[in-house]
Amino acid sequence: MVVPYKEDNAAKKQQVARMFDSISGRYDFLNHFLSLGIDIVWRRKAISQLKELHPRQILDVATGTGDFAIEALRLHPDKVMGVDISEGMLSIGRKKLKERNLDDRIELRTGDSENLPFQDNFFDAVIVAFGVRNFENLEKGLGEMRRVLRPGGKVVILEFSRPSKFPMKQLYNAYFTTILPRIGRWISRDQAAYQYLPESVKAFPDGNDFLKILSDVGFKDPQCHPLTFGISSLYTASR
Repeated sequence: MVVPYKEDNAAKKQQVARMFDSISGRYDFLNHFLSLGIDIVWRRKAISQLKELHPRQILDVATGTGDFAIEALRLHPDKVMGVDISEGMLSIGRKKLKERNLDDRIELRTGDSENLPFQDNFFDAVIVAFGVRNFENLEKGLGEMRRVLRPGGKVVILEFSRPSKFPMKQLYNAYFTTILPRIGRWISRDQAAYQYLPESVKAFPDGNDFLKILSDVGFKDPQCHPLTFGISSLYTASR
C-alpha cells in the first residue's frame, strides 16, 4: 500500500489526513499551477455528466477545499454536502465558501469515506475528484458511496491515470516523476506530499481495472472517458 510517510506506522487514512493538513494553505494554488489550469476544465466536464439527472442532493467525497462542490452548483441542486478527513482542507474550504456567499448552499463536514455519516439512498449524485486513490480501502469506500446513493442515482469520479501512447507517456512520466515533485516540495514545504502523488497514481488500478471494481461493488454500467491524452480519466456509473 502506497502511503505518504513511509517510515510512519500510522494507517494510510491518518497519514493522508496529516499530509493534506500540512499542504492545505497552498493546495489550491499548487493544484491549478501544476495542472496548468486543466483541472478546472476536467471538473466542469465531469459535472456536465449529471445535467440530465437534475440532482437535488449531491455528495462530494474527499471534497478538500470544496472546488468540485462549488462546480456542482452549476446543476442548481438544493444542497451540496462535502466530506473530507482533513480539517485543514475543510477550514480553507469553509473560508472560501463564506467569502463567496456560498455557505448556505454547500456544507462541508468532517467525514471518512469508508464510514459516511449519511443514511442509505439519500443522495441523487455522488462525486469525487482526485480522491479515491487516497482511500485506505478502495472497495469499502466505493461501497459506502453506493450505499448513500439512491436507486437510479449516479456516481461521477475524476482520477489521475497513466497515458499509454508515445510521446505523451514519456512526457507525462518525466513531468510527474521529476518536475512535479520538485516544484511541489519547494512550494508546499512538505517533502512527502508531492512524491506520494505520482506514487499513488502509479499504484492506482485505472481504466478497465477500476471499471471492474465499480462493477464488483454493485454499480451498474460503469464507463471510463480518458481526458487530455489519458492524463486523467472520468468514470461514471449508476446504482
